[in-house]
Amino acid sequence: MFSFKHLLSPDQVTKADVEKVFELADRFAETADHGSNKELDGKVLGALFFEPSTRTRLSTETAMLRQGGSVINVIGMESSSLKKGESLQDTARMVSNFADIIAMRHPDVGSVEEFAKGSLVPVINCGDGAGDHPTQALLDMYTIYKKYGRLDGLKIALVGDLKFGRTVHSLIKLLAFYQVELILISPEALKMPEKYEEWLKEKGVNYKVVSDLEANLQDVDVGYITRVQQERFDDQAEYMRLKDSYIINRALMERVAPNSMLMHPLPRLDEIAVDCDDWEGAYYFKQVKNGVAVRMAIIFGLLNS
Repeated sequence: MFSFKHLLSPDQVTKADVEKVFELADRFAETADHGSNKELDGKVLGALFFEPSTRTRLSTETAMLRQGGSVINVIGMESSSLKKGESLQDTARMVSNFADIIAMRHPDVGSVEEFAKGSLVPVINCGDGAGDHPTQALLDMYTIYKKYGRLDGLKIALVGDLKFGRTVHSLIKLLAFYQVELILISPEALKMPEKYEEWLKEKGVNYKVVSDLEANLQDVDVGYITRVQQERFDDQAEYMRLKDSYIINRALMERVAPNSMLMHPLPRLDEIAVDCDDWEGAYYFKQVKNGVAVRMAIIFGLLNS
């Protein structure tokens, strides 16, 4: 069904995989909203979240429960034998005896890939530090697709912390399958890492790097806003200097991009004002809702690949 055994990075995902996720998410959309089916009756999801999570953890667990499966979980490093020094691979081998599929979040880049080397069952990367977050990227793309019915031809602005924001790191790689224009808006200190820019060049993606928000948000189809990732900063004074670099409010959106969609992977702090919440272009809570259907699709697809 999918071309990959584990979903660890967008680098593994093909355009056909993206479209299969969309197809399955459409199929599961009604169940994701309410009720349940029996597609995964008797299957067990191991949810290992060693870094704080609300939306990803709850929607992943809900995605399993909506399909008739069950969930076992470990929340926080303190609750795990990793605290005692157990290796990621040993932890994976052990949890594989209890679960049919594992969803994992960890603060270290590359940790979920290392974990998967020891796993006997499919593993889903639900965020590895400042690395990747492929399920978020897929639900973001699905949200855009649901509004426009396409991804080709769209102008998409990624705004805020592009250095540490793992959601945008994963998103650009999947958007590269389509003919999109990317506008990377950030302070100099929070620019997209060079390796991702090099990747965009290699793939021939049309993009530009800028710092002026208002001028470059003009008439975009999508404004994707990210918070400044406080937990990734060693110098908290630097975080305080940068955290309010861009503030989006309703007046700004209605002035420069009245027909766009405003997105955010959440949680937000002050970067999107609450007066945007009832604006028709606000899609960040719709992203949350779509996350259940997309994660249902991913779990189902991995268990049937």
